[in-house]
Amino acid sequence: MAVLDFTSALYLGLRHQGPSLRPWPGLTTGKPAALEPAPGSAAIAGRFAVLVGCERATPLTSTLHLFWDLFGLLARDRVRIYMDEGTYAIARWGVERAALHGVPVREFQHRDATRLRALIEQDRGTKRRPIIVADGFCPSCGGPAPVTEFLQCVAPHNGYVVLDDTQALGVLGRQGGGSLRWQGVKSPDVIVGSSLAKGFGSPMAMLAGSASLIRCFEEQSATRVHCSPPSLAALHAAEHALVINSAVGGRLRRHLAQLVHRFHAGLHAIGLGVDGGLFPVQTLRPAGIAADILYQRLLRLGIRTVLMRRCRELGTCVAFLITALHGFSDIDRAVEAIGRAMKLDHSTQQLTGRAS
Repeated sequence: MAVLDFTSALYLGLRHQGPSLRPWPGLTTGKPAALEPAPGSAAIAGRFAVLVGCERATPLTSTLHLFWDLFGLLARDRVRIYMDEGTYAIARWGVERAALHGVPVREFQHRDATRLRALIEQDRGTKRRPIIVADGFCPSCGGPAPVTEFLQCVAPHNGYVVLDDTQALGVLGRQGGGSLRWQGVKSPDVIVGSSLAKGFGSPMAMLAGSASLIRCFEEQSATRVHCSPPSLAALHAAEHALVINSAVGGRLRRHLAQLVHRFHAGLHAIGLGVDGGLFPVQTLRPAGIAADILYQRLLRLGIRTVLMRRCRELGTCVAFLITALHGFSDIDRAVEAIGRAMKLDHSTQQLTGRAS
């Protein structure tokens, strides 16, 4: 039996096979973006900015380049960073760079705007502008960042809210525009960094925000001078993703939601619950069986999942990454395998109890 894979984050199922993309003369122009942007990149960035609800955007090779540069730029100002404890690793690395430049950094409880406001008030006397850093959406607990409340925290101090919106892009919000669209937020004080490699299937990133901030970033970015820009292939894949998203993105997201609903209903029918809301990352941690044992049993039954750590917790859980490429039969097969794995555990417990 073929292994059924639930480990891919290509949520909309976009793969961009070569013949589907507009041709390119070479993978790169051999020039840094600071000297000459790749052909068509400005137009693609403009469409992306409109999608996510920001004034302007600029393309980068990856979120590593993006956050390294962004926090290097922000560190030149008199700022203090407040980082959500659930922030993903790559944005953290950018924050660590700012810390090396002497920027004070404080962590606050996951999505806790009340505690965050108290910390900012405690530091009011330092006269540093607050920079809040968080993931726009946390797939581990299935919850969004309270962006409006974060903005209220920084508004009196002329600060910024920096979101890593990689997970939400393509999945949440109007036309899959991500967290700002989903929460109905539009503000020049929000800076959005997103990888397009998940929802849109293109291995590159975009930084979006106010026109003045993005212009400043482009003028002072070190990676735009010293690193290669996104390849023309990646840019054309992003262009293709935007076209597909505009044409059939709504249908793909509806199908994805139907798959998640079916997963919930199937698990409920066998007496199990699941975390993740309607987001396509669904985490399962049933009582009475360790996550790593459940993972191995599912693998033996032909279901490949992901062992992941939940936010704010030391333990692991089994995650199913559902994509638009899955069908209803795939969901049914996964639920059936989970039931079999759990029955096996129940049978083992009964045998152990009799032997003792």
